[in-house]
Amino acid sequence: MSKVIALANQKGGVGKTTTAVNLGIGLAARGERVLLVDADAQGNLTDSLGFNEPDNLPVSLATILSKVMLEEPYKPNEGLLHHVEGIDLMPGNIELSAIEVSLVNTMSRETILRRYINTVKNAYDYVLIDCMPSLGMMTINALAAADSVIVPVQAHYLPAKGMTQLLQTTARVRRQINPKLTIDGVLLTMVDTRTNFAKDISFILRRDYGDKLCVFNTEIPLSIRAAETSAKGKSIYLHDPNGLAAKAYEAFTKEVQDIGEKRRTKQHKADFSR
Repeated sequence: MSKVIALANQKGGVGKTTTAVNLGIGLAARGERVLLVDADAQGNLTDSLGFNEPDNLPVSLATILSKVMLEEPYKPNEGLLHHVEGIDLMPGNIELSAIEVSLVNTMSRETILRRYINTVKNAYDYVLIDCMPSLGMMTINALAAADSVIVPVQAHYLPAKGMTQLLQTTARVRRQINPKLTIDGVLLTMVDTRTNFAKDISFILRRDYGDKLCVFNTEIPLSIRAAETSAKGKSIYLHDPNGLAAKAYEAFTKEVQDIGEKRRTKQHKADFSR
């Protein structure tokens, strides 16, 4: 049974794409079949995986979503790219900006991405959607398509404070479009363990939100090595396998996989009891 996870935060620069790359490849290394979906017009996820000119790709997520909106046929594997570290990618590029505008006048506009993902997800154990740094129509589509949300948050005051708006949007999507949507948790990123300030933010986040949602035990340390991976087109596991960031992403991946296993076990029990 496939699980669809949206990585979302309307604040940019919080390590969302780096997390998508290393979580996806981390899950693949643990034996899971993984599809990454780049739902950001900037194409950062596509670029980070070594496909350096996303705007020149003949087929991208925008191409497929356009076909979904026009009810044109497409092949399930159309446009998918394969990365050497064992994951598939549905690339994103600047054409998604036009798609977001087109969605405004489209029937069932919030569920266009879900219709696409429903046609491919059975081939995978995990589908990870890297969202735009906004709460626009593409992000709403991602939340409508997802089973759950992971919220990467930089260990600074303002990014942590701005999380409230995303949680409100997620709750609204759950009420109106996708009742099954849950929040897997908040992931603290770019944590400078040398400072008391980062520790204070971690404490405040867990104090203020700990009763409402999970804050992952793992915290991703501030790391120049992790930042470098975007230019290298590979994961932290290949670029700096013995570094603190690689160890942290490995631990985080296990936390996410454990959540997925619990969900599968619960679903199997529910199916068996019918």
